[in-house]
Amino acid sequence: MQEPAFTLGLEEEYLLVDRASRDIVPSPPEEMLAACQDRAPGQIHPEFLRCQIEVGTPVCRNVQEARTELARLRGTVAGVADAYGLAPIAASTHPFAAWEPQKHTNRDRYNMLARDLGAPARRLMICGMHVHAGVEDDDLRIDLMNQVRYFLPHLLALSTSSPFWRGRVMERKSYRLSVWHELPRTGMPDAFDSYGEYLHHVNVLVKTGVIEDASKLWWDIRPSTRFPTLEMRITDICTRLDDAITVAALYQCLLRMLWRLKLRNVAWRPYKNLFIEENRWRAQRYGLDDGLVDFGRGEIVAYPDLLEELLELVREDAEHFGCQAELENARDIVRRGTSAHRQVAIYNDALEAGATGWEALHRVVDWLAEETVLGVEPVASP
Repeated sequence: MQEPAFTLGLEEEYLLVDRASRDIVPSPPEEMLAACQDRAPGQIHPEFLRCQIEVGTPVCRNVQEARTELARLRGTVAGVADAYGLAPIAASTHPFAAWEPQKHTNRDRYNMLARDLGAPARRLMICGMHVHAGVEDDDLRIDLMNQVRYFLPHLLALSTSSPFWRGRVMERKSYRLSVWHELPRTGMPDAFDSYGEYLHHVNVLVKTGVIEDASKLWWDIRPSTRFPTLEMRITDICTRLDDAITVAALYQCLLRMLWRLKLRNVAWRPYKNLFIEENRWRAQRYGLDDGLVDFGRGEIVAYPDLLEELLELVREDAEHFGCQAELENARDIVRRGTSAHRQVAIYNDALEAGATGWEALHRVVDWLAEETVLGVEPVASP
C-alpha cells in the first residue's frame, strides 16, 4: 500500500475587533478585505459574517512549512487591519460582543444559508480551525476517518478558546460547539464501510433536496469536497500560532500511525458514537481539566497521562515528519493551559485587582489581539 502524502493545509477564521472599543466590527471596510486579498491572492476570504475573515494556507509538505505560511497570513491580516484601527483575534468566541447586530456577507451561498437555517445562522459569531491532511485513496480516507474519530476529543481539548459568550463565563472551555450544534448535520459522523457507502448516503440527501452537495455536511471530520484530503473540523481556533501548529502536527501523526496499523492488518478498536460523543462533551466542558474516558480501561484518565500515551503512539511518526518539537509543545499547552484557561484567568485577575466587569473583558480582548500575532511579523499596509 502506497503511503499517502499526508500533506497539510490549514484554514483559520478570525474575528475583527475595533482597537478602541474592543467590540466586534459588524461592517469592516470593504477596501480592507480587498487589500488583504491583494497581498495574498486566493488565500484570504470573507466568511459567513462580515465581522469575520478566513485564511487558508497552500498545500504544505510539512508542519514547518505550514507554520511559515500561516504566520504570513496572520501577519497580512493584522498589518492591513491595523491601518483601519482594527485587529484580528484568534478566538472561537468574542468575550462580550452581541450577535444580533452582526450582518452576513452578501453572497449567494451565504444568502441561501441565512434563509435555510434561520435564527441559528445569525448566531454564528464563532470561529474554528480546519486541518486538511492529504489522503489520496478514497476508501483509505474513509477508513482513517472512521478510526481517527476516537482521538478528536483529545485534539479539541488542546485547542479550546471559547469560554465566554456575551460577557459571561459559560463554564465550558469550548462554547463554540454549543452554538454550532444548533445547525443540522454537525457533530461526529457515523462510521462508513467504504467510500461508496459514504457517497450513497450523501446522494440520498442530495436527491431529496436536503443539501446541494457534501459541503453542507458540517461534521467534526469529513472527506473534503474540494481536495483529496481528510478535513478535521472539531477544534477551536488556537490563539497562539505555535499551538495551532501543534494540533495540526498531532492530527497528521495520528493519521499516519493508523495507516501504519493498517499495513499490519490491524485497526484501532471501533467505538460507537455514544462513547466518542461522551469524550467530546468532556473536552468541550472541561478541556484539559477533568480527563477523558479511556473506554478500553473503563475509567476516566487525566489528560496529561492520555497525552503521554498519544505521544508514545506517534513517536515513530513524529520522527518521520520531523515534528518532535511541535509535539513537545503539547506538553507546554497542558502546563500553562489553553487560550480558554488564560482568558478566564485574565478576567478573574482583573476583577480581583478592582477592575469593573467591562474593564476585565477589555483586558481579555487586548490579550487575544496580542497573542494572535505572537511570533508573527505583521505586514504593514501600503
